[in-house]
Amino acid sequence: MSRSVVAGVDGSPEGLTAADWAAREALRRGLPLRLVHAWEAGLPEGAPETGPTGLRAPQQHARQVLQRALARLGERYPQLDVTAEQVPLAPVAALLAEAADADLLVIGSQGPSGLGGFLSGSVALATVARIARPIVLVRAGLTAEAEHLPGDDGTPSDRTPFRDVAVAVDVDAPPADDVLDFAFHTAALRNAPLRAVHAWHMPFSHRLPDAEQRARAREAAENRLSDLLAHWRRTYPGVVVRENLHEGRPAHVLVRAAGGAGLLVVGNRRNTGAGDARTGPAGTPSAPAAPRTDASDARIGPGDARIGAGGPRTDTADTRTAALDTRIRPAPTRTTPVAHALIHHVRCPVALVPHD
Repeated sequence: MSRSVVAGVDGSPEGLTAADWAAREALRRGLPLRLVHAWEAGLPEGAPETGPTGLRAPQQHARQVLQRALARLGERYPQLDVTAEQVPLAPVAALLAEAADADLLVIGSQGPSGLGGFLSGSVALATVARIARPIVLVRAGLTAEAEHLPGDDGTPSDRTPFRDVAVAVDVDAPPADDVLDFAFHTAALRNAPLRAVHAWHMPFSHRLPDAEQRARAREAAENRLSDLLAHWRRTYPGVVVRENLHEGRPAHVLVRAAGGAGLLVVGNRRNTGAGDARTGPAGTPSAPAAPRTDASDARIGPGDARIGAGGPRTDTADTRTAALDTRIRPAPTRTTPVAHALIHHVRCPVALVPHD
Protein backbone atom coordinates (compact mmCIF):
# COMPACT_ATOMS: atom_id res chain seq x y z
CA MET A 1 0.00 0.00 0.00
CA SER A 2 1.30 3.45 -0.91
CA ARG A 3 1.94 6.04 1.76
CA SER A 4 -1.13 7.97 2.85
CA VAL A 5 -2.98 9.64 5.69
CA VAL A 6 -5.98 7.58 6.86
CA ALA A 7 -9.05 9.08 8.53
CA GLY A 8 -11.86 7.16 10.21
CA VAL A 9 -15.34 8.57 9.62
CA ASP A 10 -18.83 7.54 10.70
CA GLY A 11 -20.89 10.61 9.83
CA SER A 12 -20.62 12.13 13.31
CA PRO A 13 -19.28 15.64 13.95
CA GLU A 14 -16.15 14.06 15.46
CA GLY A 15 -15.53 11.98 12.36
CA LEU A 16 -16.08 14.88 9.97
CA THR A 17 -13.77 17.12 11.98
CA ALA A 18 -11.13 14.38 12.00
CA ALA A 19 -11.46 14.03 8.22
CA ASP A 20 -11.04 17.80 7.79
CA TRP A 21 -7.92 17.83 9.97
CA ALA A 22 -6.55 14.80 8.12
CA ALA A 23 -7.13 16.50 4.77
CA ARG A 24 -5.12 19.55 5.81
CA GLU A 25 -2.36 17.35 7.21
CA ALA A 26 -2.27 15.24 4.02
CA LEU A 27 -1.78 18.43 1.99
CA ARG A 28 1.03 19.55 4.28
CA ARG A 29 2.73 16.17 3.91
CA GLY A 30 2.08 15.88 0.18
CA LEU A 31 0.21 12.58 0.63
CA PRO A 32 -3.18 11.25 -0.50
CA LEU A 33 -6.01 10.88 2.01
CA ARG A 34 -7.91 7.64 2.52
CA LEU A 35 -11.29 7.66 4.28
CA VAL A 36 -12.48 4.47 5.96
CA HIS A 37 -15.79 3.51 7.52
CA ALA A 38 -16.20 0.31 9.55
CA TRP A 39 -19.34 -1.79 9.31
CA GLU A 40 -19.87 -5.43 10.23
CA ALA A 41 -23.61 -6.10 10.08
CA GLY A 42 -25.80 -6.94 7.11
CA LEU A 43 -24.81 -8.68 3.89
CA PRO A 44 -21.19 -9.09 2.78
CA GLU A 45 -19.69 -6.65 0.33
CA GLY A 46 -20.53 -7.65 -3.25
CA ALA A 47 -23.73 -9.49 -2.34
CA PRO A 48 -26.68 -9.01 -4.78
CA GLU A 49 -28.62 -5.77 -4.36
CA THR A 50 -31.80 -7.86 -4.15
CA GLY A 51 -30.95 -8.93 -0.58
CA PRO A 52 -33.31 -8.06 2.31
CA THR A 53 -33.54 -4.33 2.94
CA GLY A 54 -32.83 -4.72 6.65
CA LEU A 55 -29.57 -6.53 5.96
CA ARG A 56 -28.59 -3.93 3.34
CA ALA A 57 -29.07 -0.98 5.70
CA PRO A 58 -25.60 -0.96 7.36
CA GLN A 59 -23.82 -1.18 4.02
CA GLN A 60 -26.00 1.55 2.50
CA HIS A 61 -25.40 3.74 5.54
CA ALA A 62 -21.65 3.24 5.21
CA ARG A 63 -21.80 4.19 1.54
CA GLN A 64 -23.78 7.34 2.30
CA VAL A 65 -21.38 8.35 5.07
CA LEU A 66 -18.40 8.06 2.75
CA GLN A 67 -20.16 9.83 -0.11
CA ARG A 68 -21.04 12.79 2.10
CA ALA A 69 -17.50 12.96 3.47
CA LEU A 70 -16.01 12.79 -0.03
CA ALA A 71 -18.29 15.57 -1.27
CA ARG A 72 -17.44 17.76 1.73
CA LEU A 73 -13.68 17.32 1.33
CA GLY A 74 -13.83 17.66 -2.46
CA GLU A 75 -15.46 21.06 -2.07
CA ARG A 76 -13.07 22.26 0.64
CA TYR A 77 -9.82 20.76 -0.65
CA PRO A 78 -10.15 20.31 -4.45
CA GLN A 79 -6.40 19.82 -4.87
CA LEU A 80 -6.32 16.80 -2.54
CA ASP A 81 -6.28 13.18 -3.75
CA VAL A 82 -9.01 11.46 -1.69
CA THR A 83 -10.27 7.88 -1.80
CA ALA A 84 -12.78 6.05 0.40
CA GLU A 85 -13.26 2.47 1.53
CA GLN A 86 -15.99 0.53 3.34
CA VAL A 87 -14.30 -1.95 5.69
CA PRO A 88 -16.44 -4.94 6.81
CA LEU A 89 -14.68 -5.38 10.15
CA ALA A 90 -15.22 -4.45 13.77
CA PRO A 91 -14.16 -0.83 14.43
CA VAL A 92 -10.82 -1.41 16.16
CA ALA A 93 -9.78 -4.15 13.73
CA ALA A 94 -10.73 -1.93 10.78
CA LEU A 95 -8.70 0.99 12.04
CA LEU A 96 -5.65 -1.16 12.79
CA ALA A 97 -5.79 -2.86 9.41
CA GLU A 98 -6.14 0.36 7.45
CA ALA A 99 -3.44 2.16 9.41
CA ALA A 100 -0.87 -0.65 9.14
CA ASP A 101 0.93 0.94 6.18
CA ALA A 102 -0.20 4.54 6.60
CA ASP A 103 1.94 7.45 7.69
CA LEU A 104 -0.77 8.58 10.06
CA LEU A 105 -4.23 7.59 11.34
CA VAL A 106 -6.67 10.34 12.34
CA ILE A 107 -9.86 9.68 14.32
CA GLY A 108 -12.22 11.51 16.64
CA SER A 109 -11.32 11.35 20.30
CA GLN A 110 -14.92 11.06 21.46
CA GLY A 111 -18.26 10.43 19.83
CA PRO A 112 -21.17 8.06 19.37
CA SER A 113 -21.00 4.34 19.87
CA GLY A 114 -22.99 1.49 18.41
CA LEU A 115 -23.01 -0.35 15.13
CA GLY A 116 -21.12 1.41 12.40
CA GLY A 117 -19.51 4.00 14.68
CA PHE A 118 -15.98 3.85 16.04
CA LEU A 119 -15.29 7.23 17.55
CA SER A 120 -16.23 6.57 21.16
CA GLY A 121 -13.56 7.22 23.73
CA SER A 122 -13.16 3.54 24.61
CA VAL A 123 -12.62 2.58 20.96
CA ALA A 124 -10.09 5.38 20.56
CA LEU A 125 -8.23 4.10 23.62
CA ALA A 126 -8.37 0.49 22.40
CA THR A 127 -6.96 1.58 19.05
CA VAL A 128 -4.23 3.65 20.71
CA ALA A 129 -3.34 0.64 22.86
CA ARG A 130 -2.59 -1.57 19.86
CA ILE A 131 -1.63 0.63 16.94
CA ALA A 132 1.92 0.55 15.60
CA ARG A 133 1.64 3.81 13.65
CA PRO A 134 1.20 7.43 14.75
CA ILE A 135 -2.40 8.31 15.56
CA VAL A 136 -4.03 11.72 16.03
CA LEU A 137 -7.16 12.21 18.15
CA VAL A 138 -9.31 15.19 17.13
CA ARG A 139 -12.25 16.72 18.97
CA ALA A 140 -15.40 17.89 17.21
CA GLY A 141 -15.62 21.53 16.17
CA LEU A 142 -11.93 22.14 15.44
CA THR A 143 -11.57 24.53 12.52
CA ALA A 144 -8.68 25.36 10.21
CA GLU A 145 -8.49 28.81 11.84
CA ALA A 146 -8.01 27.19 15.27
CA GLU A 147 -4.65 25.83 14.09
CA HIS A 148 -3.41 29.39 13.64
CA LEU A 149 -2.78 32.30 15.96
CA PRO A 150 -5.54 34.93 16.09
CA GLY A 151 -5.28 37.94 13.83
CA ASP A 152 -4.16 41.36 15.01
CA ASP A 153 -7.76 42.19 15.87
CA GLY A 154 -8.14 38.98 17.89
CA THR A 155 -10.42 37.24 15.39
CA PRO A 156 -9.74 33.70 14.07
CA SER A 157 -7.74 33.55 10.85
CA ASP A 158 -6.13 30.90 8.68
CA ARG A 159 -3.62 33.42 7.27
CA THR A 160 -1.64 33.96 10.47
CA PRO A 161 1.30 31.79 11.64
CA PHE A 162 0.55 28.33 13.01
CA ARG A 163 0.26 27.78 16.73
CA ASP A 164 3.22 25.92 18.21
CA VAL A 165 3.60 22.16 18.41
CA ALA A 166 4.01 20.92 21.99
CA VAL A 167 5.84 17.67 22.67
CA ALA A 168 6.02 15.86 26.01
CA VAL A 169 9.59 14.91 26.91
CA ASP A 170 10.83 12.66 29.70
CA VAL A 171 14.49 13.40 30.41
CA ASP A 172 14.76 10.53 32.89
CA ALA A 173 14.09 7.78 30.34
CA PRO A 174 15.89 6.60 27.19
CA PRO A 175 15.28 8.98 24.27
CA ALA A 176 12.37 8.13 21.98
CA ASP A 177 13.69 9.21 18.62
CA ASP A 178 10.49 8.39 16.71
CA VAL A 179 8.48 10.74 18.91
CA LEU A 180 10.90 13.65 18.73
CA ASP A 181 11.39 13.19 14.98
CA PHE A 182 7.63 13.26 14.45
CA ALA A 183 7.26 16.40 16.57
CA PHE A 184 10.13 18.28 14.90
CA HIS A 185 9.01 17.22 11.40
CA THR A 186 5.42 18.29 12.10
CA ALA A 187 6.60 21.66 13.38
CA ALA A 188 8.82 22.09 10.32
CA LEU A 189 5.89 21.38 7.97
CA ARG A 190 3.94 24.18 9.65
CA ASN A 191 6.92 26.51 10.07
CA ALA A 192 5.79 26.58 13.68
CA PRO A 193 7.77 26.73 16.93
CA LEU A 194 8.26 23.55 18.92
CA ARG A 195 7.59 23.63 22.66
CA ALA A 196 9.35 20.83 24.55
CA VAL A 197 7.47 20.18 27.80
CA HIS A 198 8.91 18.29 30.75
CA ALA A 199 7.17 17.65 34.07
CA TRP A 200 9.73 17.43 36.84
CA HIS A 201 9.32 16.66 40.51
CA MET A 202 11.46 16.43 43.62
CA PRO A 203 12.58 12.93 44.62
CA PHE A 204 10.61 11.47 47.49
CA SER A 205 11.96 12.42 50.88
CA HIS A 206 10.68 12.35 54.43
CA ARG A 207 11.85 15.95 54.76
CA LEU A 208 10.47 18.88 52.83
CA PRO A 209 13.03 20.14 50.29
CA ASP A 210 14.34 23.65 50.79
CA ALA A 211 14.58 26.29 48.07
CA GLU A 212 18.18 25.42 47.26
CA GLN A 213 17.41 21.74 46.74
CA ARG A 214 14.46 22.60 44.53
CA ALA A 215 16.58 24.97 42.45
CA ARG A 216 19.26 22.31 41.95
CA ALA A 217 16.67 19.75 40.87
CA ARG A 218 15.18 22.13 38.34
CA GLU A 219 18.59 23.10 36.97
CA ALA A 220 19.52 19.45 36.54
CA ALA A 221 16.27 18.83 34.64
CA GLU A 222 16.93 21.87 32.44
CA ASN A 223 20.41 20.64 31.56
CA ARG A 224 19.18 17.14 30.69
CA LEU A 225 16.41 18.57 28.52
CA SER A 226 18.84 20.80 26.62
CA ASP A 227 21.22 17.89 26.08
CA LEU A 228 18.39 15.68 24.83
CA LEU A 229 17.21 18.27 22.31
CA ALA A 230 20.68 19.23 21.01
CA HIS A 231 20.73 16.58 18.27
CA TRP A 232 17.26 17.50 17.04
CA ARG A 233 18.08 21.19 16.94
CA ARG A 234 20.95 20.33 14.59
CA THR A 235 18.76 18.01 12.51
CA TYR A 236 15.98 20.61 12.14
CA PRO A 237 17.84 23.95 12.23
CA GLY A 238 14.81 25.85 10.93
CA VAL A 239 12.61 24.90 13.89
CA VAL A 240 12.54 27.34 16.78
CA VAL A 241 12.60 25.34 20.03
CA ARG A 242 11.27 26.56 23.36
CA GLU A 243 11.96 24.56 26.50
CA ASN A 244 9.21 24.46 29.11
CA LEU A 245 9.71 22.81 32.50
CA HIS A 246 6.87 22.53 34.98
CA GLU A 247 6.88 21.03 38.44
CA GLY A 248 3.76 18.96 39.00
CA ARG A 249 1.74 15.94 38.04
CA PRO A 250 1.95 14.93 34.37
CA ALA A 251 -1.81 15.03 33.81
CA HIS A 252 -2.01 18.62 35.01
CA VAL A 253 1.15 19.62 33.14
CA LEU A 254 -0.09 18.16 29.86
CA VAL A 255 -3.45 19.88 30.03
CA ARG A 256 -1.78 23.23 30.74
CA ALA A 257 0.83 22.66 28.03
CA ALA A 258 -1.84 21.90 25.45
CA GLY A 259 -3.52 25.25 26.05
CA GLY A 260 -2.70 27.49 23.12
CA ALA A 261 -0.93 24.70 21.17
CA GLY A 262 -1.91 23.63 17.69
CA LEU A 263 -0.94 20.01 18.37
CA LEU A 264 0.25 18.03 21.38
CA VAL A 265 2.66 15.17 20.61
CA VAL A 266 3.04 12.40 23.19
CA GLY A 267 4.82 9.06 23.09
CA ASN A 268 2.95 5.75 23.08
CA ARG A 269 5.15 2.89 24.24
CA ARG A 270 4.93 -0.27 22.18
CA ASN A 271 4.23 -3.51 24.01
CA THR A 272 7.00 -6.09 23.85
CA GLY A 273 5.63 -8.75 26.20
CA ALA A 274 4.22 -12.12 25.35
CA GLY A 275 0.71 -10.79 25.59
CA ASP A 276 1.18 -8.11 22.99
CA ALA A 277 -1.33 -7.44 20.28
CA ARG A 278 0.34 -8.35 17.02
CA THR A 279 -0.85 -8.04 13.48
CA GLY A 280 -1.53 -10.93 11.18
CA PRO A 281 -1.09 -11.11 7.41
CA ALA A 282 -4.07 -8.83 6.81
CA GLY A 283 -3.01 -6.34 9.44
CA THR A 284 -5.76 -7.40 11.80
CA PRO A 285 -5.12 -8.03 15.49
CA SER A 286 -4.29 -11.59 16.48
CA ALA A 287 -4.05 -11.07 20.23
CA PRO A 288 -6.47 -9.07 22.36
CA ALA A 289 -4.10 -7.69 24.97
CA ALA A 290 -3.80 -3.98 25.68
CA PRO A 291 -0.90 -2.28 27.43
CA ARG A 292 -1.10 -2.08 31.20
CA THR A 293 0.09 1.01 32.94
CA ASP A 294 0.56 2.12 36.50
CA ALA A 295 -1.34 5.22 37.52
CA SER A 296 1.39 6.07 39.99
CA ASP A 297 3.93 6.54 37.20
CA ALA A 298 4.41 10.29 37.10
CA ARG A 299 6.65 10.67 34.09
CA ILE A 300 5.57 12.03 30.75
CA GLY A 301 6.84 12.20 27.24
CA PRO A 302 8.71 10.15 24.69
CA GLY A 303 10.70 8.33 27.34
CA ASP A 304 7.60 6.95 29.04
CA ALA A 305 4.98 6.91 26.42
CA ARG A 306 2.10 4.73 27.46
CA ILE A 307 0.04 7.68 26.28
CA GLY A 308 2.84 9.92 27.39
CA ALA A 309 2.90 8.96 31.04
CA GLY A 310 0.15 6.48 31.54
CA GLY A 311 -2.15 4.85 29.05
CA PRO A 312 -5.27 2.77 28.93
CA ARG A 313 -5.24 0.34 31.83
CA THR A 314 -6.86 -3.07 31.89
CA ASP A 315 -6.61 -5.30 34.90
CA THR A 316 -7.84 -8.75 33.89
CA ALA A 317 -7.94 -10.96 30.84
CA ASP A 318 -11.70 -10.47 30.70
CA THR A 319 -11.49 -6.67 30.60
CA ARG A 320 -8.66 -6.76 28.09
CA THR A 321 -10.79 -8.82 25.73
CA ALA A 322 -13.92 -6.77 26.37
CA ALA A 323 -12.12 -3.53 25.60
CA LEU A 324 -11.68 -4.71 22.02
CA ASP A 325 -15.18 -6.11 21.53
CA THR A 326 -16.99 -3.11 20.07
CA ARG A 327 -19.54 -4.93 17.95
CA ILE A 328 -22.47 -4.04 20.18
CA ARG A 329 -21.19 -1.29 22.45
CA PRO A 330 -17.79 0.00 23.52
CA ALA A 331 -16.71 -1.68 26.73
CA PRO A 332 -15.65 0.58 29.60
CA THR A 333 -11.95 1.32 29.68
CA ARG A 334 -10.15 2.26 32.88
CA THR A 335 -7.57 4.96 32.30
CA THR A 336 -4.82 6.63 34.27
CA PRO A 337 -5.08 10.36 35.05
CA VAL A 338 -2.87 11.23 32.06
CA ALA A 339 -4.93 9.18 29.60
CA HIS A 340 -8.11 10.68 31.00
CA ALA A 341 -6.64 14.17 30.59
CA LEU A 342 -5.75 13.55 26.96
CA ILE A 343 -9.13 12.14 25.98
CA HIS A 344 -11.41 14.36 28.02
CA HIS A 345 -9.66 17.65 28.78
CA VAL A 346 -7.14 18.47 26.04
CA ARG A 347 -8.87 20.56 23.40
CA CYS A 348 -6.22 20.62 20.69
CA PRO A 349 -5.46 17.55 18.53
CA VAL A 350 -3.26 14.96 20.27
CA ALA A 351 -0.72 12.89 18.33
CA LEU A 352 0.40 9.63 19.94
CA VAL A 353 3.56 8.22 18.40
CA PRO A 354 4.65 4.61 19.09
CA HIS A 355 8.20 3.96 20.25
CA ASP A 356 10.18 1.17 21.87
